[in-house]
Amino acid sequence: MNKAYLDPAREKGRLHCLLYLICFFSISICNAQGSYIEDNWRMLAGTMVEDQIVARGVHDNDVIQAMKNTPRHLFVTPELIYQAYNDHPLPIGEDQTISQPYIVALMTELLQLERSDKVLEIGTGSGYQLAVLSQLVDFCFSIEIKESLANNAREKLNSLGYNNVKIKHGDGYQGWEEFAPFNKIIITAAPEEIPAELIRQLKDKGLMVLPVGGSYYQQLTVIEKDGDKLNKKNIIPVRFVPMIHSDE
Repeated sequence: MNKAYLDPAREKGRLHCLLYLICFFSISICNAQGSYIEDNWRMLAGTMVEDQIVARGVHDNDVIQAMKNTPRHLFVTPELIYQAYNDHPLPIGEDQTISQPYIVALMTELLQLERSDKVLEIGTGSGYQLAVLSQLVDFCFSIEIKESLANNAREKLNSLGYNNVKIKHGDGYQGWEEFAPFNKIIITAAPEEIPAELIRQLKDKGLMVLPVGGSYYQQLTVIEKDGDKLNKKNIIPVRFVPMIHSDE
């Protein structure tokens, strides 16, 4: 009885062909998804905002419109573009994430922004939160500890016409003394304790919105500076990447 003979070279060729076809179809599907999102992002953003943000209690009309008008798919990595309008965080490299849209909207609403406010953001990341903020105030500042992220966000925001923002690579714990004091400060990474220097750079009666806590439990917190006193209000439990110093 003859046994079938398998030619190793031929089988290897078939495997390579199969892998090529899998890659080809995967790329084709990703390209199709990307094209659909590019063409329909306003509809997708609108649905996301109504179903995941307004329905969960965010009511500030200016914040809602800013969220609808911000193309989140341009702030995520290309391979994750199909998830851009889902309501969850996504990795952006350097062990950092783009925040969940609901949390972006909630933190922005909690700032109680006025057009004339001078705003400092700690943790530029992809630039998505800053893009939202820039539509609500005349000018805002942002600090990012990861140099590559700071450079990428600056280039992205400039290319999209967000011209009322200023980004620097630096340690967020030190704030930005040159432009202090700030009416509002938002921190998009979690310190274990409220940074004292940032409190110093916050104007009296100013607000700070930030997550506070360790790696496994944090509270989204609103702080109002009232002279030498801090009025604190815990909002909801959250999970952010840790806020780090430049020497870590």
